[in-house]
Amino acid sequence: MNIPSRRHFLGSLTAASGLLAARSLSAADGSAPQGFLEAARDLPVHTDADVIVCGAGPAGVTAAITAARAGAKVRLFEVHGALGGVWTSSLLGYLLDFDKPGFNVELVRRLRERDAINGGGMNGLSYQPEEMKLLLEELCSAAGVKVQLHTRVAAAYREGRSLTTIVTESKSGRQAWKAPVFIDTTGDGDLGAQAGCEFEIGREKACPCQPMTMYALLVVKDVAQIADCMHGTGDGGRHVGPKAFQETLKRAGVTPSYGHACLFPIQGNLVLLMANHEYGINATDAAQVTEATLRARGEIHQIVRGLRKLGGPWDGVQVAATPEQIGVRDGRRIKGRYIMTSEDLVQGSVQPDAVVRATFPVDIHALSAEDNKKAAYHNAGVKTKPYDIPLRALIARDVDGLMMAGRCISGDFIAHASYRVTGNATAMGEAAGATAAVAAKNKTAPHDVPWSEVQSVIAKVREQA
Repeated sequence: MNIPSRRHFLGSLTAASGLLAARSLSAADGSAPQGFLEAARDLPVHTDADVIVCGAGPAGVTAAITAARAGAKVRLFEVHGALGGVWTSSLLGYLLDFDKPGFNVELVRRLRERDAINGGGMNGLSYQPEEMKLLLEELCSAAGVKVQLHTRVAAAYREGRSLTTIVTESKSGRQAWKAPVFIDTTGDGDLGAQAGCEFEIGREKACPCQPMTMYALLVVKDVAQIADCMHGTGDGGRHVGPKAFQETLKRAGVTPSYGHACLFPIQGNLVLLMANHEYGINATDAAQVTEATLRARGEIHQIVRGLRKLGGPWDGVQVAATPEQIGVRDGRRIKGRYIMTSEDLVQGSVQPDAVVRATFPVDIHALSAEDNKKAAYHNAGVKTKPYDIPLRALIARDVDGLMMAGRCISGDFIAHASYRVTGNATAMGEAAGATAAVAAKNKTAPHDVPWSEVQSVIAKVREQA
């Protein structure tokens, strides 16, 4: 472990952003924020990783496990208290566009072995979130991934174009970490933004973003008695089924903020409720996300109280759990060496460095409560063909040594509305992890790694599964 000088860190900070460590604090009287200059300090620097992955959602855990299985020393940071991100901390409850080779197949197989998955086809799967948490922890441990929970990336420092160091915040305070390669799997592109990458968010700069959703796990008296209210998933993961649940909600005297409220079977009498939408929320604004979270949790309990009053099969229905993290669809999209566009989807683009063949349609949820009254979701008139996501879309354009995987990869608003689902995220994570391992081993940047070599590593890693 080396401890850099104060001059080194201030120099790195200047190289990264041209700014000193300034923080904005509200004035005591609640007026406009005032400037505050935080004192510089020396931090211990950890240098024991080849690859650092920030964010342990579907893309992040896959990237970390893949890189470790490929022989790299890997550190994985996660802001929440469990691995899995949207699968666990957000209680997504179902797997979409999961008919992909590699880690997707392994994950489903291992969940089936635990009797923790419901559904036959790879596009119609729901799972037990607690078993998912445990499984991901066991897989990371077996691969040798060093996991640190309750930790968020707080700063990123460059030397020229190369990302060299990140700083994290946790109960342990501020800690610095160096590595040859970093992977941003934060979902919201936090690391890429801190490293100085150009990014987009939402449909336009003003961020008319897709709504956030708070899911919830409910316990019902007998799931068989409400079978007509349960939804499945059809081709491409689109919701299909009767309108019985919407009619039931009307009888209960509640009007959910999401116009296509759904119930999914999880396990036994445990079901997943998707009935909430929070509109116009910027995922990078903590105050907005907080307000949305509190409002959403209140709505879920209101809905359940209304159902309980109906009696009959709804007698005694209870909220088993609400998530610690509201589900986010739109965050930053970091500019990469290739930008996915709607044209790629329409034309069914074929790429020489194809990470995954995506098949999920454009899925844009209403951007406002008014739009929700007209249509809860739509495809913006874009009819997709199966298309390739290239490795270049996973490699940062503006910063060397940085990759992305998951919904923060390089693409426009329309393309993102298709590729953001978790089946694609895990495939991206697998490719990013393999590329990062090769880059670290060869002491080169990810953009200089031949795709053929990445393919070879992925094939060998899959044999280990």
